[in-house]
Formats: sequence, structure tokens, C-alpha cells
Amino acid sequence: MKLHFEPNLDYQLQAIEAVSDLFRGQEVCRTEFTVTMKPSVPVADDLFPGTVPEQLSLGMMESDLGIGNRLTLLDDELHKNLANVQMRAGLPPSSTLASGDFTVEMETGTGKTYVYLRTIFELNKRYGFTKFVIVVPSVAIKEGVYKSLQITEDHFKGLYAGVPFEYFLYDSTKLGQVRNFATSSNIQVMVVTVGAINKKEVNNLYKDSEKTGGEKPIDLIKATRPIVIVDEPQSVDGGLSGAGKTALDAMSPLCTLRYSATHVNKHNMVFRLDAVDAYERKLVKQIEVASATVEDAFNKPFVRLVSVSNKRGTVTAKIELDRKTATGVRREQVPVSDGDNLEQTSKRAIYADFRVGEINASKGEEFLELRYPGGETYLSIGQAHGDVDALAMQREMIRRTIKEHLDKEKRLRPKGIKVLSLFFIDSVQRYRRYDADGNVQKGDYALIFEEEYRRAAKLPAYQSLFSEVDLASAAEEVHNGYFSIDKKGNWSDTAENNTGNRENAERAYNLIMREKEQLLSFDTPLKFIFSHSALKEGWDNPNVFQICALREMGTERERRQTIGRGLRLCVNQNGERVRGFDVNTLTVVATEDYEQFAESLQKEIEADTGIRFGIVEQHQFAAIAVPDAEGQPTPLGLDQSKSLWEHLKALGHIDPKGKIQDSLKLALRDGTLALPDAFETQRGQITEVLRKVSGRLEIKNADDRQIIRTRKAVLHSEEFKALWDRIKHKTTYRVLFDNEKLISDSINSLQKAPPIAKTRLQWRKADIAIGKAGVEATEKAGAATIVLDEADIELPDLLTDLQDRTHLTRRTITRILTGCGRLDDFKRNPQQFIELAGELINRCKRMALVDGIKYERLGDEYFYVQELFEQEELTGYLKNMLMDTSKSIYEQVVYDSNTERDFATALEHNEAIKLYAKLPGWFKVLTPLGSYNPDWAVLIEEDGEERLYFVVETKSSLFTDDLRDKESAKIECGKAHFRALADGPSPAQYVVARSVDDVLVKAAAKA
Repeated sequence: MKLHFEPNLDYQLQAIEAVSDLFRGQEVCRTEFTVTMKPSVPVADDLFPGTVPEQLSLGMMESDLGIGNRLTLLDDELHKNLANVQMRAGLPPSSTLASGDFTVEMETGTGKTYVYLRTIFELNKRYGFTKFVIVVPSVAIKEGVYKSLQITEDHFKGLYAGVPFEYFLYDSTKLGQVRNFATSSNIQVMVVTVGAINKKEVNNLYKDSEKTGGEKPIDLIKATRPIVIVDEPQSVDGGLSGAGKTALDAMSPLCTLRYSATHVNKHNMVFRLDAVDAYERKLVKQIEVASATVEDAFNKPFVRLVSVSNKRGTVTAKIELDRKTATGVRREQVPVSDGDNLEQTSKRAIYADFRVGEINASKGEEFLELRYPGGETYLSIGQAHGDVDALAMQREMIRRTIKEHLDKEKRLRPKGIKVLSLFFIDSVQRYRRYDADGNVQKGDYALIFEEEYRRAAKLPAYQSLFSEVDLASAAEEVHNGYFSIDKKGNWSDTAENNTGNRENAERAYNLIMREKEQLLSFDTPLKFIFSHSALKEGWDNPNVFQICALREMGTERERRQTIGRGLRLCVNQNGERVRGFDVNTLTVVATEDYEQFAESLQKEIEADTGIRFGIVEQHQFAAIAVPDAEGQPTPLGLDQSKSLWEHLKALGHIDPKGKIQDSLKLALRDGTLALPDAFETQRGQITEVLRKVSGRLEIKNADDRQIIRTRKAVLHSEEFKALWDRIKHKTTYRVLFDNEKLISDSINSLQKAPPIAKTRLQWRKADIAIGKAGVEATEKAGAATIVLDEADIELPDLLTDLQDRTHLTRRTITRILTGCGRLDDFKRNPQQFIELAGELINRCKRMALVDGIKYERLGDEYFYVQELFEQEELTGYLKNMLMDTSKSIYEQVVYDSNTERDFATALEHNEAIKLYAKLPGWFKVLTPLGSYNPDWAVLIEEDGEERLYFVVETKSSLFTDDLRDKESAKIECGKAHFRALADGPSPAQYVVARSVDDVLVKAAAKA
């Protein structure tokens, strides 16, 4: 299998564009320096950090010529670019440019690694940067990044005209690679773990080496001014002043780009795709929880340690026990202190002589001593005394995971999708043991799994999966474990806290990361993977559909880390991404109540990402698009956003801290939100922002999932057949550019674009004080900016560069450039002009794409057969399901939003509606922007008169400005598709509607 990569995903392109636009106006240039055989003078950076002259000699004997990055932008230009990027993305603005660190937040599973790797090529293409260092926290992520570089190599060469590039894993025994990194003129990418560079006294990076010509490798890296990319910086930094951050700064980076879903320190945020965005846009799997909780097991004294705390010297603990209440015995959490009598706390005699002993709150060593008749025990956080038989509980969890797996396998295998399940356990010994002679033996979990797998294989529901399978061997072949491997080849508990353990981890992760495609293939029998609870960032697989946590999830970020291993959208046997919640559902099997899991996950997301559910920030509306004087979309801006925020506060819809009040939720639900006249045209976008921040990430309950069956009387009726015959046919499309209009629009946009500034020189003055503490520089008055008249600028190949950016012919680009009359701007500042022209031409090109699309119906043999409604299984959740339906072709209607719920309810209650169908995910219209799935098919018949047929797209707003560009473009394609099918009597009409009334108005007009 070869994985396919999609080059035009809008959110990934936005993330790449956000970073690239930080350097808008930067010239294409590089620094050259000499690399010598023996150092004899100090490096400039050692005296004055952050300053590297253009000609930097690292010694006296000239050897190779080194190539480095160079930044020509002034600080105020970089800060201005940052402000523009942040406003465009609706992010809080950075008041100053406090550091060269920039943050990109992308939810796990949305292609973070692909984005920063492609950003490398984009920065090289636009500005000529060639030196990049990727720093990661663990061996797992290092192997994952290296694997990504291997499998994307051909993809990136195809996108970037075969540009040569080299990449390598830093190895302290192969320092010659660092010398090549410094001297090569090609793109160079070095991947390194922070553990290999963060200890100055022991790392070879900081020592003289013959392999680098007598230089310290770190000096060669510093001289290149690399762009440092940090993957999971919260695990790399070690805090703001930690060893990891110090190691990053020691490279004298041109800038540091920080990528994660769970940032701790958000330096200059430039892009955010948070958990809620990713979920709402279906960029990751839908999450459901199957809760394994014990109920009514109150027959022996149960105590579980939940947490401990030390506040102002008072040490307490929170435990869970079974208390007597007015409505019976309930398992509850209560605070306790040293010496507490649990019989009094629980009000139950079964706890007689149970007392709390010592409580230890030392970080990493938390425990509670529990004293009881005949002995005592020490509970760590999450551990319990008096619980039900643990293996009985875990057997049921393994059994449920196998059932969920086989249910999905029945449904997804025919679609070419292999299903994987992942078990997290807390000890290798529970899965694999070694006897005194070192022989391998199966642990409890392995034995239970094989017993339960054989049992499930005999059930009638799964016979289609096992008809030709030898169960004697199959149960052993379908599961395996991934753990650290010691030098003897034995598995050990995963840890990377020293060199030996990192080597153990490397042996295991090499196996994991290098078999990703093999693991996805039907030819590989392995489907169930057991791994250690410490397995976090770095290992995931797109086809993990079940995650079973065979241990407590109580620590900070535990749930997000757990589900993060299975959030990616799945791929089929061709390596192609398959989209839609109907396929992509991640089932988490956990020993935690469903509501408690959802609430705890919500808190973790808030703590990790800074999302504050139910809070409106003052900058929240800054990115809303409004047309400027020329009709081009521009951001609303921070000042206008603050004005709108103050309006909501004045109405009492939010409190002074921005917390949403019930009155706002009511106004959003009823559509009665009052807005100032100046914001009325942006009502749809404003209400969409408010709905998002007032909502919460939805976690499904696996026990509420039901199979939705068709209502055969409606499905096989003549009326539905008549409706289906009008919409079932497939089409093909071609895009017809009006080249003259594209040229005219591009010329017009360039003529109205802002002026191009010349390169400027920034003067600064500082007092230098040299003392025992070192050299200190203090800036003083005298700063000035001077415009430079650069007469010797080497003009780049304008036509070739714009052709690469726009994919238009050289003749068309020539006509646009000569017609706009702005070639003097190109001579004044070539790079800035190229960027401006490329962006404006591409914007006009995108608009022309949809304007010129033409659909044609394919032959009569190309259509969606009606039998698919019965052949393709549809599932839904009780919480998002309209139950009492009679006109739908399905017995229940699954809805994705309140707008769809209200629409379905109105369809049921309106007498003019004869029947309707919520169109399933397999009903798709092809567009240049990806496939499009319309919402509804509706048949209207009033008083037995003419029947009218409609395809309806439901939206909360009918204004095109309120819809995302891509969304509104797909709607235009939908209209063109159904126009191409309208060749017979009473064709189906395509309608965008907020309510059934909008459809009936269209029907009345047609009648």
C-alpha cells in the first residue's frame, strides 16, 4: 500500500500560508560563510547573541563554503506581518514581538506533520531558506517524522518541481552529516530528539570533533541560522527556562516554529485549528464512549483514591466510597484527612474499623494508607481496595472491544477498510511474561483475549468474517504487543528517562513506525494491538477504530492522549482517505461513566488548548469577513470586534468576563439576537461564532447507537421512485475559464492593490557595558528608519515564479503584468510584488473556477441505485435522532445540527410534504473542491395537485457572505449539477433554505 496525500485541504493550506506570510516582503537571499579545519577566533554569536554577519569565518584555514538562512525584514515589518496573520485568523493580537517563536495549534489527527514539512518547501520556494532543524521530544515522534519524510518525498517533489532536498536523523556518532548540513546548498532537514541535544556537558554536539573539521557541531548549526521546527514543544521545552528551550536557543535560530495540539506556552499564535473546529468540520473521527461501570456492588467495603492535595500545609485526600444516602447506597467522592473513621464518613457498618492513615502529597509519590481489620494497604491515585475482581471487569472490556471491532469489520471490510483496535495496559507482565529460563509465556490479557476472540468467532452474527478462517491459529495471529525491547530481545515497560531506556524504545518504535502501511493491509493478520499506557505522542494509525483503556484514566491530559491515538480519518486499501462520520467513529472502551468521561475530557481540552467553553473573547469577531470598497473580503478587525463585544455585554448577553448568559442562548435559539445596524449584514457569521463558543464538544454514548432501518412502504412507493429517478443520475464536469474576464479581473485587482514599499534600513543605538558579569547592551535614543535605494538588485525570473504560484500560462501572466502598469513596483521590491501579484491572481482564479463550471449528465447506466438505501448500513445516536417519523424513508432521522432537527420536524408536521429523505453520505456530487453531499430530497403535493420535487440544502443563513468560501462554492456546484439533470418533465429543483417555509415559497412560485 502507498499512502496518498491530498495537496489542497483548505485548513492545511491556511496553516502553511499563515507561517509563510510572516516573512512577506523578505528577499530571496542567503548567507555565505567559510567552514575551516581548526577554530582560532570566537564565533560572533558567542559575544553578541542573535547577530551573525553576512561573512562569518569560523577559523583561519578556509575549507568549504557554508550556506545559511538570512532574514532581511526589520522587527517592525515582522510584527506588522504577524498582526495581519493574527487578524485574518481571528487570534488574539500580540502587542509586541517578544521573541522569534511562533505557534501553530492543530488538533491531533489533522496532518500537523504534513503541514510543517510542506511549510519547509514553501519557505524555500518563496524566500530561499534552506536550513531546517526539527526537534522532537521522543524516539517515537522522531521515527514518525522520518517515516513521513520518506513517504512524502515523491509527493513534495511533484508539488515543488523536483527541488533537491536531503534529510537525516541526527546521530552523535555520524557528525559528518552536520558538516554537510552546513555546506550544502540544497534544502537540509535535520531531525533530532531533545534528549540528544539538551545536556551540554555530555552531548557531542557541543564538543570539538574531527568529523566536522575540528569545529563544534553546534557552531556549524548556529552559523546557518536554521529555522527550528519544534514538534510537541510542551514536551520539548522543559518550561520557559528549561534545558530543552536552552538547547533550542543555542542554535541561534532565524525563528522557531512550534506545532502541537496541546501548547503550554502560546508564543505569538499564528494559526489555530482546535478540537472543536476539527470535530465540527469532520476532520477527525467522531468520538463515542462505551462505559464499563460497576453498579450495585455494595457488598464489601470499597475505597478508591481519587486525588491528594497540600494546601497551606494541610494534607488531604479525595476518596471514592459507598455512602448511605436518603435514596439508598451511592458511590460518591468525599474529602478525608489522616485519622478519619470511614464508618462515620460512609454511615455504613460494613466499614467498621476502616481508618485513613498517612497521606503523602509529594509529586509523583502520592499515596494514602488505608487501615482495616487485619492489616493495611497503600493506595496510589486510581487504585482501589475492595473492588470487584479486576480480571472479571477487564474480561468484559476486552469482550466489548472485540464486539465493537467485529461489528465495524463487517461493515467496513467491503469498503476496503481494515479495522484496528488498540489496548492500553499498565504493565507488560499482564500481557507477556518470562519464566525463570527466559521463555515467553502469555499473560492474563493475552489468554483472555484469545478465549473471547474464539467465543465471538462462533457467534452467528460474525460467520461471514470467519467462514474460511482456522480459529486454532487465527486467535494468536490477530493480536500482538508493542513495548520497549531490551538488549536480550525481551519486552519491558516503556520509559525514556535515560539513554538505555531510549535505546529500548528505539528498538520498539522502529518496528511500529516502519510497518504502518503493512499494518493497514488486509494481507497482515494483525488487528489488535496491546501497548503500554505511556505510549502517547508519536504512534497513531488512521485505522484505529477502538481504544480500550484497561487501566484507570485519572492523570492530567490522559483522555486526550488516549483518544489522540485514534483520531485520524481512516484510509482504504488504496491508501486513500475516507471521510464522513458514517465511517469514522472512534469507540473508547473505558472504566468510567459516560458523562464523567465527557466532562473530564472537556476540562482537559480547556486546560490544554485555552479554549474557554461558554466565554466570548473580545477578539472573537475580528476575522469575520466584510467587503471593502472594491468588494473584496477583509477582516472586521479588532476595534469593531471589541465594539460588538461591548454591545453584547450591554444587552446582558455576556457578563464582564465574557461568560455567555442564558438570554444569549435563548436569542440564538429563537433567532431574536439584536445587533447594531452596522453589523446586520454579518448576522450569519456572528451567530455562527456565538453558537460555537456557547456549545461544547459532543461525545457520543456508544450504548445509544442504533442501526437506522428503512421504512419499506415509503422507500418502495411510486412517489419515492419518481423523486429518486429525478436525482439519482451522476454527472461529470468541466471548468471553462473566461480567460479574458480572468485577465481583466486580475488587472483590476492589481491596480487597486496597496503600494509596494522599498527596502528600509533600521538604525539602533545602544550603550555597551563590560563588567565581571559579562557584556550588557542597553538601547538608547537615536533609532531611525531610512529607505534604501538599491540599484544593484538582481531581479528574479518574474514569469516563472508567478507561473509556479498560479499555474497560468506565461502569455496570460504577461498580459496581466503589462496591463496593470505596476512593473516599476516589481523593480522597487521584487519579492513583495511577486507575493502580492500571486495572491491576487489566485483569488481571481478561484472565483472564476466556480463561475465557469459546466456539468453534464453521464449515460443512463451511471446512477445511484435505490437498493443502496437497504444495502448501506446507517447508524445514529438517540441524542441526535428524530424518533416519531412517518414520511421519512428511514424509521428515524439522524440530524447534525439544530437547523436540520427543526427542518425535519417541520417536514413531518406540514401537510404539503408527501415524503422526504435525509440523503445519506454515499450520495455525492463531484466538484473541483471535493465531493459534496446535499441534505434532503423532498416531494411536495398540495390538495392532490401537481407534485413538485426538491433537493434542499439547509443553512442557518441564506447570505453567501455568511458561508465559508469553499462551502458556498460547493453549493454553486450543487446548483449546476442538478440543472444538468433537469431535462424531463417536473425536474427536481435545488434550493438553499433555512426552513420548510422557504421551500414552500419556491414551490408556490413554481406552481
